[in-house]
Amino acid sequence: MKVCALALLATFILLAADKRQAATALKAQSDFERVESVSRPRIPDAEVCMQSQAAALSVSSPEERSLLFYRKGYCNFAGAAASEDPRQFLAAAAEFDKAIEVWPDRIRKSPKHAPPEPVSAALRVFAGIARLHAATGAVAAGARQEIAAALESPSCKPDLMPATFCAELLAGGAQWLGWIALRGNQLDEAARHFSRTPGSGWSVWVQGRRDFDNARYGPAAAQYAQAIDRWKRIWQGEGPTFLQALGPRPQYASALADWGGARLLAGDLPGAMLTLDASIQADSASPYALFLRARAKELAGSKDAALADYNLASRFAFAAALDLASGEAHLYRGIVLYRRQDFARAEEEFSSALNFEMTGALLPDARAWRHLAAVAGGACGEARQSLNLALAKVSPFFPRDEARSLASACGAASIQ
Repeated sequence: MKVCALALLATFILLAADKRQAATALKAQSDFERVESVSRPRIPDAEVCMQSQAAALSVSSPEERSLLFYRKGYCNFAGAAASEDPRQFLAAAAEFDKAIEVWPDRIRKSPKHAPPEPVSAALRVFAGIARLHAATGAVAAGARQEIAAALESPSCKPDLMPATFCAELLAGGAQWLGWIALRGNQLDEAARHFSRTPGSGWSVWVQGRRDFDNARYGPAAAQYAQAIDRWKRIWQGEGPTFLQALGPRPQYASALADWGGARLLAGDLPGAMLTLDASIQADSASPYALFLRARAKELAGSKDAALADYNLASRFAFAAALDLASGEAHLYRGIVLYRRQDFARAEEEFSSALNFEMTGALLPDARAWRHLAAVAGGACGEARQSLNLALAKVSPFFPRDEARSLASACGAASIQ
């Protein structure tokens, strides 16, 4: 009789535990579906979803854990997309990593000698996207390799995510590969990746870069304007949808600076200054945007205003540099001194600029400015020849015509 009572009690306990486990699993699924079913998940819903997936994981079987880790990562990503919190993107990546780690446990027993089920490519891409949203440098390089490898054999598992979302996720991964290629100036590769998401604005931006590199500044400015308009409609106002947030977020300040530079070179000085004002409003400490606005003001005949912007560009570049080691800052300071006709000190600043790191576009300009300062200071021999050689590599923002005129006059004076 006592044994029967104990067996009956154990049965009741097991039934109660099963009911609690079922209720926990049902709540986790319901909370996830609430986040998954809307285009712009709310932060409170994402937080509730993360908590309920964690609760379900505590009572789950090994076969269920990969799916639950994926869902927890999804809700983490949704919260990160709404809050723009890099730490939460990394938390999402960590959950996806756990889902990948326990992926083999999805099938309790495989047929003898059967190969294990490959991890879903979409899950690997999702982990890489989360990392790229949160970090740069070595982590970004690793995420790029992770996404590229996954996209070589794209696969979707319908029991993990809907096929339509999986396709969007793979396209988002391709968009990140395009973004990385664009940063490396690999425009053809960038265009190929961006072709999977034509409405993102990135394909138009790449065409603008191509036009700019081919000195078609008017068309480049038009393409940049179109891309920025598209980005504003996606990323401002209500903000991006969950699917749009999978892709890289454009940097408005630098994009506006590039647009302003294209307008400047196209001869639209008022439009250039308007756009560069907007860039500086978005990032008041941007040395490059200040430099471009200084150049625009210089071409418009506003010498004092241009000098003020060159000074600001130098100050902010120094402020952003480690131990004042900024080639960019020395370059801008040298331009100020040159325009004040202090050619000897200007040449020293340009020489200093060449001793520090600079972006590839500024380095040829710094060399040419150094030779120009020497020529302006009266060195009409070797400096003049070096200047003429250096002009072949300068950026379109360098005063090439002014330099040629000065070199020509210097040459004529040396003949006399």
